[in-house]
Amino acid sequence: MRSRLAEYANDLLSLGVDGFRLDAAKHIAAADIANITSRFTRMPYITSEVIYGFGEDINPSEYVAIGDVQEFRYTSALRNAFLGSEVSRLQQPDPNWVPSDVANVFVANHDTERNGDSLNVFSPANTYTLAHIFLLAHPYGSPTVLSSYLFSDKDAGAPNNGVGSCFGEGGTEGWLCQHRWTGIAGMVSFRNEVKDASLTNWVSPSPRQIAFGRGSAGFVVVNNADRAWDVTFTTSMAEGTYCDVVGGHTLRGLCFGSLFTVSPSGTLSASVPARSAIAIHKGAMGPGTGQVAVTFRETATAIFGEGIFVVGNISSLGSWNTAKAIPLSAAEYPVWSASVGIPASTPFRYKFVRKKPDGSVVWESDPDRNDVSPASGTETLVSSWQ
Repeated sequence: MRSRLAEYANDLLSLGVDGFRLDAAKHIAAADIANITSRFTRMPYITSEVIYGFGEDINPSEYVAIGDVQEFRYTSALRNAFLGSEVSRLQQPDPNWVPSDVANVFVANHDTERNGDSLNVFSPANTYTLAHIFLLAHPYGSPTVLSSYLFSDKDAGAPNNGVGSCFGEGGTEGWLCQHRWTGIAGMVSFRNEVKDASLTNWVSPSPRQIAFGRGSAGFVVVNNADRAWDVTFTTSMAEGTYCDVVGGHTLRGLCFGSLFTVSPSGTLSASVPARSAIAIHKGAMGPGTGQVAVTFRETATAIFGEGIFVVGNISSLGSWNTAKAIPLSAAEYPVWSASVGIPASTPFRYKFVRKKPDGSVVWESDPDRNDVSPASGTETLVSSWQ
């Protein structure tokens, strides 16, 4: 049997398969799995499903010599932290978990998203996405992102007759395609850029708010609170202008989203909306060639919990999609401001919107505002709520 399984695996490897998830590995002796994998013609990525059980004879640590082991206790910790009030406790992994270099970690898999053992797309207050941002930013383990589809019950099969449709920044006809979500895709680029950089500059002024760096390579802010987080952070990053890869994206060196400036001393001032996050890294600096930095400065009063955003008809400003509107910082309240990378010499239309604590959106009055970005340099647009 072992030789037959190895023969099948080698056939898959010859077809280009690069990794295996060993389902229910816990029910197969580690020595038997090691015998099978020793016959592989080349060594792919291997992760074993070995769920820890208190008091059980089988332990995940028995399988780490084969490859990575899925650390389900981490998944539970993410669920509890983001649904509760203590994401600040995630700074250091539990010493009882498998070591980082052999841990395969995830927010959810195909089982846990349906049985309640993890966050899922129905989790409240953007916690599912925020947990993915943390997963991909923190150095513990090798992350896996589940790309799946909507379900009405735990036994629901794939929609669209099982034929998937991934398109743009997600999917169609019930397919979610999480690997395409702007924030998750941006954080994959973040993870690749920071690589083995250590965790630095950790700060947590409240149990629901954390920020940390990955050496001089990147910095992330996760705000799981119900209020905006306006602060100046200390980072280890080099001076420069960076593109937020959570709310926007880079394409051929251009930034489509918010720009953040790190000062010569390494400080970063930001306003992070409630239940949201930002992340910057050294591989996404902006504005890029063909772009200019346009700073929006809008005077507007607001009540506690409200935020002012800018949205417009071009990709950099969310293409009129308020879910992708650019958050403005209230650091100089009642003036709200943010810098955005805009293609040079480009006419565009924009408006400001007010997002209330309950998630509703209020648009300012017509007409749309209009501008043509300069051919080079920077521009500041000053206005008041209309």
